[in-house]
Amino acid sequence: MTTDSFLATMLVAMVAMFFGFAVSFAGYRLFMVLLPIWGFVFGFILGGQTIQAIFGGGFLATVTGWVFGFVVAAIFAVLSYMFYFLAVGIIAGSLGYLAGISFMSAIGSSFGVLNWIVAIVLAVILIIATYALNIQKWVVIIATAAVGAGMVIWTMLLLFYPAANVMASPVKVALDNNIWLLLLFLVIAVCGFVAQYKSSSKFKLEEYNRYEEY
Repeated sequence: MTTDSFLATMLVAMVAMFFGFAVSFAGYRLFMVLLPIWGFVFGFILGGQTIQAIFGGGFLATVTGWVFGFVVAAIFAVLSYMFYFLAVGIIAGSLGYLAGISFMSAIGSSFGVLNWIVAIVLAVILIIATYALNIQKWVVIIATAAVGAGMVIWTMLLLFYPAANVMASPVKVALDNNIWLLLLFLVIAVCGFVAQYKSSSKFKLEEYNRYEEY
């Protein structure tokens, strides 16, 4: 790796880690800005992994995976921007889905239909619980604290381990190579949750329906 490419890589990594910390420690207050970004990224992952689960192969290994990923990403981004109610559902669903994928990866299960089904079931359960128990604020705080911490650790993994392995199963790479990274994830996530809890104790997001506004 040349000096220029090394510096560029480190710069991108620093930006990604800064963004991860910002999401983890201020996700609830940044929620309005994060909505379309979150919806797009999660939609892209869900779309790509859905095609992977159905047809096999690697993540985004086919044109169909890319196209379907972008379609789902665009739909989720628009829905997140237009409707607060659906944005919270997407946040809750993404937390349940990523928790399911991470759990299956942690127990050594390679991604496939079973992993996808477990993740979808957890996503649906968390969405229903979020609305039924009226815990939207807490779900947003927990999701942003955890996902922001995950971004930090994911960036560190990309710097030191093969990108293909990290993209396929970051949790397994961390478990197999450096358990301290998972402990660091927990520390960042918990600290992010506490920071958000304190900073948003008297702050509540205003619900919106931009379709009616337009």
